[in-house]
Amino acid sequence: MLEPDTKPSAAKEILHQGKGCFAVLLALAVLVGGGWFVYTQGKSLMDSFGETPDYTGRGVAPITVTIPAGATLDEIGSVLKKDDVIKSTQAWDSAVASEERATSVQPGRYLMRTQMPAIDALRLLINPGESRVRAQFTIPEGLRLSQQIDALVKGTKIKRSAFEKALKKPKSIGLPSYAKGNAEGFLFPDTYELTADATATSTLKQMVDEYKAVTGDIDLQAAAKKLDRSPYQVLTVASIIEREVNQDQYRAKVARVLYNRLDDGMKLGLDSTVIYAEKLNTNTTTPKDRDSDSKYNTYKRKGLPPGPISAPGKAALEAAANPEPGKWLYFTTVNFDTGETKFAETDAEFRQIVKEFQGWCQSNPGRCDS
Repeated sequence: MLEPDTKPSAAKEILHQGKGCFAVLLALAVLVGGGWFVYTQGKSLMDSFGETPDYTGRGVAPITVTIPAGATLDEIGSVLKKDDVIKSTQAWDSAVASEERATSVQPGRYLMRTQMPAIDALRLLINPGESRVRAQFTIPEGLRLSQQIDALVKGTKIKRSAFEKALKKPKSIGLPSYAKGNAEGFLFPDTYELTADATATSTLKQMVDEYKAVTGDIDLQAAAKKLDRSPYQVLTVASIIEREVNQDQYRAKVARVLYNRLDDGMKLGLDSTVIYAEKLNTNTTTPKDRDSDSKYNTYKRKGLPPGPISAPGKAALEAAANPEPGKWLYFTTVNFDTGETKFAETDAEFRQIVKEFQGWCQSNPGRCDS
């Protein structure tokens, strides 16, 4: 008999070596696979961050931001992120780290813009003269220019002489070309924020810019072209509407009356234009007032007055740009307390509503001057 072979057979040797090789390959696979997992997950994580999210440009819309007393820089960043002034708190942190004056931000209200680069937002906050709100003032609808200046002097504490000087430089306050250098009607009535470095010129320009923004929203120039009028004429109509009625439901109908009368070659016959001409503080006029030789006396002169008689708000501008369809030629406010206004197509109908108005005047002595 032959002795059993104590050495592994060739087959076993190959199998043993194969197992070892398999183990090495398996280890390599785990190592490579794990490395790929780490790489892909790490790359995904890095991709999710990318560059620090930040806005570019000069910002979009004006916004007033309030920085609370005692707020930390982190809390300020959160406020700015919430108001969409900055895109991310990471961008804010980077801006803070790069600006040694960051800790000088003071509490208060600031005029800023949405979607600003974080560093620009920070620099606005640390330069209060450029952005910090000093005061707030409101200019109501329907005031003539001289009354607006009275309100501006009171609300801003800027001298009247400074406003009068600024009005003499129409380009500096941004008046549109069709204003022909006259600011009457172009200082948009609204509530405004005044920064510490505001001047008469910057304040007036702020109001004119708002007029441009509002009339841009309603596309005044396109509407004027459709009506076969100039933008200045539509503004003048809006200024009359603002003085004649105080309820939105009547504005577009009054606009239609005015355009209908103009198209028919009729005199407008408006108390509001005579009140403007004679600088009256009343709602109605007397026969003596209506005998004025002023170009604004629409009882004597046909067509629109030479220009606006007040600063109209958005509702009046929209009505003038989009008159309600109708054949009305007359309107009268029959109750000054409620603002109720009635419309007529014929002279006979008009006389009836005038009688109604006269009856109200008799019941309210001292409220009517005619």
